[in-house]
Amino acid sequence: MAAEGLRLTPFRGLRYAPDRVGSLAAVTSPPYDVVVRPDGLHHLETANPYNIVRLILPHGPNGSPAAHHTQAARTLNEWRESGVLRRDARPALYVYEQRTRSVLQRGLVGALQLPRSEGVVLPHEEVIDEVVADRAALMEAIAANPEPLLLSYRGAAETTGAAAVIERAVHGTPLLATTTEDGTEHRLWAVTDPAELAEAAGDLAHRTALIADGHHRWATYLRLRDAHAPAGAGERSPWESGLVLLVDTDRYPLQVQAIHRVLPRLPLQRALDLAAPHFRVRALHVPLPQAAHALRETPGNAYLLTEDGETFHLLDAPEPGLLARTVRTDRPEAWRSLDATVLHSTLLDSVWHVQDVSGTIEYLHNTSAAIAKAASWGGTAVLMRPVAESTVRELAEQGVTMPRKSTSFGPKPATGLVLRTLDGTGAGEPSSS
Repeated sequence: MAAEGLRLTPFRGLRYAPDRVGSLAAVTSPPYDVVVRPDGLHHLETANPYNIVRLILPHGPNGSPAAHHTQAARTLNEWRESGVLRRDARPALYVYEQRTRSVLQRGLVGALQLPRSEGVVLPHEEVIDEVVADRAALMEAIAANPEPLLLSYRGAAETTGAAAVIERAVHGTPLLATTTEDGTEHRLWAVTDPAELAEAAGDLAHRTALIADGHHRWATYLRLRDAHAPAGAGERSPWESGLVLLVDTDRYPLQVQAIHRVLPRLPLQRALDLAAPHFRVRALHVPLPQAAHALRETPGNAYLLTEDGETFHLLDAPEPGLLARTVRTDRPEAWRSLDATVLHSTLLDSVWHVQDVSGTIEYLHNTSAAIAKAASWGGTAVLMRPVAESTVRELAEQGVTMPRKSTSFGPKPATGLVLRTLDGTGAGEPSSS
């Protein structure tokens, strides 16, 4: 265990005023990288003029990314000045609950001090520099963390420390309660009592965490911390912390889902023709649920390809010699055998010759959305299987990163319930520990 642990500090959250926006559900959004563009973006923008997507995904028919970031900053300032967004009076850690018929998740939202030691917060996926640069430019422009990333830690199902603070908080009156259109109930409580904050801090100081969702946001936090390093010794910068949701997965296990690929420039028949000499290819004339079941039950590396959701093709049993030539040998076997590793190293790079750059690969969390995109573009949807959380943690603890977009942990926190400003007051306060 690392000598340095997690330091989650309270902050004065910036939240929507219900009397100004009407429905809290109508101003929330999924995380920026889950919004399906442009359809999902348009849906959210028209749901409410104050929807948070106008801050996390600013855009327009004209203008550079910098202009869009300036637009987001102007929007945030207008909402704050008009009282649409109001800052809480006292620094708090926020207990956040998500509930569906089958899932209950609770965790703590706070400003996590970005550790200098390795092994305190474990990444497990690679990131794209251009995405990090864009996120950094946006956060710098708006001087805020608009959405928390999701971190998981192992609390051994204990009912003391942070877990006890959470369970006591949920018996009180929540700051807000809303149900989003997907049927998920969201509730938020503020923990402001110094003794409660100290109890949570003392427990988390001995913990480490895995980045479950938000690798690009994490890399953004680190970049902004270094860019805004204090000039003098002993000075503190609000950029030394970042907004996170911390969940004890021993008490509230996360769900792990796959992230699918859509190749808009690769027609399905060409993908099959190129793969056939190296993989077993089988046509499945069955509906999606049966095709997905066949994918799950296939041993070894396997992928489900479709162009329209009517006919599916199962690719499996890759040629061992091809794997030996294309997959790196300086990584653990658990990494070498990942579906994502073989997809990117073997299929994309060596068989299909598709570069992983903007415009050639789209990453979608929703299966139906991936199929619809492939159909509209005349391309190929590559449907994936989820990776076991134990495998993710095993590799992360070895310092081995997986190919990007290998996993999708959830449920993901809704964006828009609480924001953290970085313009000074309220960005993150030391707790009383």
